[in-house]
Amino acid sequence: MTMTRFVPFRSGITDVAVLQNRLNSIFQDFARPEEATESLAAGNFVPAVDVYEDSQKLVLKLEVPGIRREDLDIKVEGRTLIVKGERKFESDEKEENFHRIERRYGSFVRSFTLPATVSTEEVAALSADGVLSITLAKKPEAKPKQIQVQIAQATEAPKQVEASK
Repeated sequence: MTMTRFVPFRSGITDVAVLQNRLNSIFQDFARPEEATESLAAGNFVPAVDVYEDSQKLVLKLEVPGIRREDLDIKVEGRTLIVKGERKFESDEKEENFHRIERRYGSFVRSFTLPATVSTEEVAALSADGVLSITLAKKPEAKPKQIQVQIAQATEAPKQVEASK
């Protein structure tokens, strides 16, 4: 008779990590007082970002609805792009008059390590419809080079160089 060891989460370690993260989240929510979960003080957020690149540029798109241009700070330090911002709670009503505050308010900082193929001198930022687009051009040496292929005529034979003796 062959003995086989039983492994309860055989499908992978990621299942255990997901379960542990979910349980931690439940316990954190349970341990937090009710007023803190509904309060403005618990409002720091991290905007979602999409990053893509093509042969000419690297583009980052961050979701920053409700954040004014003056409240955004974008800079490149060495090979790191740093985006800071703050969404301020601005309302004529007092916080006590709200039944629920689900939108996140506060400040955020996101930093991204840039690849060596990107030029840190050519950076452009544009905000439209709550999306901040940061475009970084690629260095000329990183861009693909087109090589022209020459086609010889059928009547022309390649010339051979005779070796001298």
